[in-house]
Amino acid sequence: MNTERPCMNHSIRTATSHDLPAAARTLSVAFADYPWTRWTIPDDDYAHRLEELQSLYLSHAIEHGLVLVDAHGRGAVAVLPSSAPPLADDLQRQVRELHGDRLEALLAADLPAHPVPSWELATLGVRPEARGAGLGSALVDAVVAEVGRLDPGCTIALETSDDRNVRLYEGRGFFVTAHTSTADGPAVHSMQRTLPATS
Repeated sequence: MNTERPCMNHSIRTATSHDLPAAARTLSVAFADYPWTRWTIPDDDYAHRLEELQSLYLSHAIEHGLVLVDAHGRGAVAVLPSSAPPLADDLQRQVRELHGDRLEALLAADLPAHPVPSWELATLGVRPEARGAGLGSALVDAVVAEVGRLDPGCTIALETSDDRNVRLYEGRGFFVTAHTSTADGPAVHSMQRTLPATS
């Protein structure tokens, strides 16, 4: 695997386990005001809970999928194939504890299932001070290219509750497949992109 990819003047590389603490911090800053995490994570110790959740999900993704990071630590993206196993019991317990009294609302959200097989773009975030320079698009392009190399012709699916993200992903070839309302929470946009059958 090519571990470093210049992309739109950004160097994106495959993460190792040593990158995960910094990547989790980057994602926690990137998602500080994100509607979905603000709705599903208690306000009490929000920043710590968010960083711990990102760390748990990244550790799962690096073992069963793919995590890419900006070489300067300003952004990260993680994808998982639909064949990935569920979170281990201990990780699930930690996730439930971190969501606290917001867990019931999270579990009640009736989002459309992803197509099977497919890859899930589970998380992507860029530090606020690095936004507007194309890093988000570069991360999308890099992970799409890598998934396309690993699994030509596959579908990549994602959800976002930020309209700005919809525009970002539409600019990278994704399209909206569904809009889901949540009780007292943000609307969620489901999106997909099917990659060419040959890389």
